[in-house]
Amino acid sequence: MKWLERVSTYYILKKHAIPDHAWFQVTKKLPLLRFLNSSEKAQLRVLTTLFIYKKTFIGTYDLSITMEMKIIIAAQACLQILKLGLNSFDGWQEIIIYPTAFKVRKEVGDEAGIVHIQNHALTGEAWIRGPVVLSWDDVERDSFNVRAGHHIVIHEFAHKLDMLNGRANGMPPLHPDMPIQAWTESLSTAYQHLIKRLEHHHNEINAYAATNPAEFFAVMSEYFFTSPATLKNYYPKVFEQLKRYFRLAPQRSDH
Repeated sequence: MKWLERVSTYYILKKHAIPDHAWFQVTKKLPLLRFLNSSEKAQLRVLTTLFIYKKTFIGTYDLSITMEMKIIIAAQACLQILKLGLNSFDGWQEIIIYPTAFKVRKEVGDEAGIVHIQNHALTGEAWIRGPVVLSWDDVERDSFNVRAGHHIVIHEFAHKLDMLNGRANGMPPLHPDMPIQAWTESLSTAYQHLIKRLEHHHNEINAYAATNPAEFFAVMSEYFFTSPATLKNYYPKVFEQLKRYFRLAPQRSDH
């Protein structure tokens, strides 16, 4: 089976290769990739090629999906799985792209048991065993102008990693050499600390991280890749856990 898988991978890479000019023209504009060495960049290109081949990109409201758009999304998504492998994004198929922020309708029950319909404007969403949904305006903004703790592609695909265990709870499947207790204690302590800091109106870290443990993991992943120095300064134990999980050590100055 491994032999067949290698043959299939070779076929995809040969028949559906990303053209050199497209790959280099796009990736040189992505600040998140600059810390990678030449070997890692080559591996990222392989993963990105396979990702683009295996996933379906769908534009909404007449948004035309180009190869450049696919590379921008796929390369940054695959940065997170560079050391984890493409099967970390198994079990779902589609990336749905809106031109700008999109509205969703949700039913919310109040304390009296009455259900209310609420409209929310979102820039991204990830569904368990379903698609990743992205606003292209926000993808462009975050991809080319890195801001500490803000990157919609990193955020939504971090949710996908989290969901590999069947639900989004801030606990993706860990490597065998990563004790669950160390992960839980590090992230839970930081999560509770952030909530207390926000209660006292200290907002050095994106407040959205305090929504729930799943959002905390996704936002901390954003900091890990966009501003690792910030994460290491405020929550060094979380930084170390993410470093062990992603098996990467991004090096960026704060923005």
